[in-house]
Amino acid sequence: MNLWRAGLDVVPAEVWGRTDAEVLILADNRLAEVPDAIGDFTRLRTLDLGHNALTAVPDRIGDLTGLSDFLYLHDNRLTALPAALGRLHRLRYLNVGDNPLTELPDTICDLTGLLELRAQGCRLARLPHRIGGLSRLRELRLRGNSLSELPDSLTGLRELRCLELRGNRLERLPRPLAALPLLRELDLRGNPLAEVPTWLAELPSLEKLDLRWTPEPPARHLVDVLERRGCAVYF
Repeated sequence: MNLWRAGLDVVPAEVWGRTDAEVLILADNRLAEVPDAIGDFTRLRTLDLGHNALTAVPDRIGDLTGLSDFLYLHDNRLTALPAALGRLHRLRYLNVGDNPLTELPDTICDLTGLLELRAQGCRLARLPHRIGGLSRLRELRLRGNSLSELPDSLTGLRELRCLELRGNRLERLPRPLAALPLLRELDLRGNPLAEVPTWLAELPSLEKLDLRWTPEPPARHLVDVLERRGCAVYF
């Protein structure tokens, strides 16, 4: 079912009789709430609730255990996410960006099928300490938050290819990041880094390192080592 930009203030009653749907798109409307009945759509693979006015997501979203492709919750007014999200073990893509979230529930680390997590443009001050449990994650996009530190458990993200940290409050990077074997892109733009650690040269797959708008330039030796390997360094 596709009700994108349908001018909806509420979900039409007839929608709730279509529990056999595999795709439900309610994006770009004016929805302020989603009823608990959403939990009856157990065959859904994709649910798009982005670009609405939601202030909460019902706990019954955790009943959508067939949700495997996409869950869009971005650009709403969410100040918290339900712990029940952690039951969506098959989900591969989650976007909660552009919400006034100050933290992610620890249960988000139970999304063991997740390949991409987007939480850009929120107000996150910290990440869950178990985030390294997302062992299949390939992209982690956290641009425009308030992160001042990163948990050492990030070393568990062995499949990570892209780590976007632009526009946060990081003054240092945890040494365990050097253990990410597949990391190709590291975006650190606009962070108040006290120094650019030379151990970044140990990232074996790094192809792009973006250090623009950080206070300290990288050591020339670091730049030379990375560029000789074919890594593009921007500063």
